[in-house]
Amino acid sequence: MNNYKTIRLETGKGVATILLNRPDIRNAFNEVMVAELTDAFRAAGKMEDVRVIILKGEGKSFCAGADLNWMRDVSNYRFEQNYAESLRLSECFYSIYSSPKPTIAMVHGAAIGGANGLLAACDIAVCDNETVFSLSEVKIGIVPACISPYVIKRVGEYGARELMLTGRRIKGTEAENYKLVNKSLPSDRVDSYIDEMVKMLLTSGPAAITHCKNLIDKVVNHIELDEALTYTAKMIAEIRASEEGQEGMAAYLEKRKPNWVG
Repeated sequence: MNNYKTIRLETGKGVATILLNRPDIRNAFNEVMVAELTDAFRAAGKMEDVRVIILKGEGKSFCAGADLNWMRDVSNYRFEQNYAESLRLSECFYSIYSSPKPTIAMVHGAAIGGANGLLAACDIAVCDNETVFSLSEVKIGIVPACISPYVIKRVGEYGARELMLTGRRIKGTEAENYKLVNKSLPSDRVDSYIDEMVKMLLTSGPAAITHCKNLIDKVVNHIELDEALTYTAKMIAEIRASEEGQEGMAAYLEKRKPNWVG
């Protein structure tokens, strides 16, 4: 296990939990956290005993966005340095979005600026009703560039226009209405909701979940509808013939649990 400085990676019972661990500054991220998150998501994605990844924050907030000291340093970089740093941030979000394992963001307190990229890149995002969200970059004269592919996928073009252009603050229920999060709940119901979500994911075929994530990515991002005809037909044919597909269909027909369910 890597000895991370700004995050923690914990595993057990099929779940990897990645915790943002700078609670004294509300888990604001810097270049170290960006690198460690990228490494942790890639590492957890390769762990055979991990089937679900949860991202959450220690302390009072999920994440307050970029660390002010880091921003101060970046503001003095030349273009080439700025580009390299920004590319590493983009790679961090992509490492979350492209994880072969299902990912859940558990959001509380606040998600400001780039923090919304972390949660939006996850497959599922859940918050409590009092969580504060803001895409506040325009307020300091910059733009939410690296997070935009994931936020726009979640909220759509015109929801993104409103939230990104105004930078206004919204709370959990409104974030759910915008579809920035999948679900907003009273704080005392979040843990049980996440537990139920994890249980549902653990009853699904591990390989099937990875194939399903690849399927969605391919159909949404990479192919036209006419190409999808052959791609999707080939995928289901291959998976029906796979060991996991055969076991899953046999278990269904025999009215028993498949072998990946404990």
